[in-house]
Amino acid sequence: MNAAPRTGGRSPGPPAVVITGVGVVAPNGTGADAFWKATQAGDAVIGRITRQGCEHLPLRVVGEVRGFDPGTLVEDRFLVQTDRFSHHALAAADLALEHARLGRADYEDDPYSVGVVTAAGSGGGEFGQRELQRLWGQGPRYVGPYQSIAWFYAASTGQVSIRRGFKGPCGVLASDEAGGLDAFAHAARAVRQGSRAMLVGATEAPLAPYSVVCQLGYEGLSLSDDPERAYRPFTDKACGFVPAEGGAMFVVEDGRAAVARGAPVRAELAGHAATFTGPGRWAESAEGLARAIGGALREAGCAPEEVDVVFADALGTPEADAAEARALHAALGAHGRKVAVTAPKSGIGRAYCAAGTLDVAAAVLALEHGILPPTPNVFDVCHDLDVVTGGARSAELRTALVLSRGLMGSNSALVIRSQHP
Repeated sequence: MNAAPRTGGRSPGPPAVVITGVGVVAPNGTGADAFWKATQAGDAVIGRITRQGCEHLPLRVVGEVRGFDPGTLVEDRFLVQTDRFSHHALAAADLALEHARLGRADYEDDPYSVGVVTAAGSGGGEFGQRELQRLWGQGPRYVGPYQSIAWFYAASTGQVSIRRGFKGPCGVLASDEAGGLDAFAHAARAVRQGSRAMLVGATEAPLAPYSVVCQLGYEGLSLSDDPERAYRPFTDKACGFVPAEGGAMFVVEDGRAAVARGAPVRAELAGHAATFTGPGRWAESAEGLARAIGGALREAGCAPEEVDVVFADALGTPEADAAEARALHAALGAHGRKVAVTAPKSGIGRAYCAAGTLDVAAAVLALEHGILPPTPNVFDVCHDLDVVTGGARSAELRTALVLSRGLMGSNSALVIRSQHP
């Protein structure tokens, strides 16, 4: 992402592409502060699904965003046009802009200098199901006009840009779950090509009945009814992943511009790479993920031993977890067995495209605070990895590696570097 030369793992002078704002809507908290407090504490909040219409389905345990009232954050005219996954995005975008101290006065002279890029996997399933039920139960005149757009993967990108008046480069990635990390590469490219700032991230809301039924075909889905045992990656009790909703949005901008306007520079987007190994080929994904890691490190100018923490993909099945461990060993060498590995998502669930963005939020905050968050509900690690379990660890952190794999075979790696001394 940043081609500037490196000196001791740090860029000389202001970094080229930086994160200045983090906005989170997650099962364990809304807002960066609440999210980080729960994440570093290792709070496990996954629980029995409570959504109407899901009671009879075999999926029992999920990560729900509870107590979230979008009406307190978003105007009614936008709420009625959008699905829950866009409600999360609109709210998280506001939080990120506030965190970055980026207001309309900063871009009203050139609204084409700010854009939006998001990733989405499930789209607006809840909105779409409701309107289709009206179609078949009451007739076409009872279907709302926003059915044509609210379910669409690009709805969040469009509504965020319209609401905020962003007219710069806009897009959406529907590239498997790894798209949440891939979106950062798109945003960084736009900044390098002249955009003043980009709003980037992913949010999901896959817990409506129709959406849940679609997920039941996923081989890695955990159908356990025990919240403490349903999602235990890297253990011999691993039985799959728990789906979740929510996500995170970020303000990404040119480092020099951010410094010039006095914005808080929270972390540098240092490198990214992606590969594809095909659906269900977890044994092969080890090589593909290792290549993605290697590519991200090369772009970042980062040696394997400089990685201080890995935020793991942590699918939670024996074959996939073993493949991820092999990928870390292959890409990082001997350091792959010593570097701290964490998967906070075991406490909140795996939010598909948004899982990677929530890990990026946790990584940025971990670098800021010098704390390695734990992996909830995981104690008996059965792979040759230093997984952070039991509680948080204090550590000197400069570089984080965030990993994501999709169920259909995409692999993505993102290197984030601290800008704090």
